[in-house]
Amino acid sequence: MTKNNEIILAQETISLREFTDQDWVDVHKYASQEIVCQYQVWGPNTEEDSKQFIRDVLEQATQTPRERYAFAIIYQDTLIGAVEIVITDFTNKVGEIGYIVNPDYWGKGVATESAQLVLTFGFESLKLHRIYATCDPRNVGSSKVLDKVGMTREGLLRENMLMKDGVWRDSLLYSVLKQEWAKEGAANKPL
Repeated sequence: MTKNNEIILAQETISLREFTDQDWVDVHKYASQEIVCQYQVWGPNTEEDSKQFIRDVLEQATQTPRERYAFAIIYQDTLIGAVEIVITDFTNKVGEIGYIVNPDYWGKGVATESAQLVLTFGFESLKLHRIYATCDPRNVGSSKVLDKVGMTREGLLRENMLMKDGVWRDSLLYSVLKQEWAKEGAANKPL
């Protein structure tokens, strides 16, 4: 739903909202930690990196057509992570999701609820046909999230990402189609 041009999505324990200028401080609390970005091509963030992330998502939110929807994850009135969906192909109605959560909140279902909300947003509001995600094969927690939200593991992308240390990394590829989402009731599936 939209409130004063700010997209707000909510589930039982979390809510998602657009980022603001001041959010870089909370983003930096998790994005500066090595454990958070160990499977990412970025990080650990400097303060300037976290500020640049906020500048980028705020700028991209003004673009038409809009490709990137990045949301702050709010849990117990605290910003603890980010989840986003990027429209990678407007013609074929394809999007990609990603999420990152402060490790102090791992194991509480936050990533699962966030991914579920953004998948629903992608299919219902953005009218996408296919949504996919990738994760490092060593990132068992992320794989479990993608399974829980009803995505199908399609395969392995070999050496598709160049990491910050100059080493190539494989990625597991997951996806869900709109008709699968609707048929399985994934949008209403209990967590």
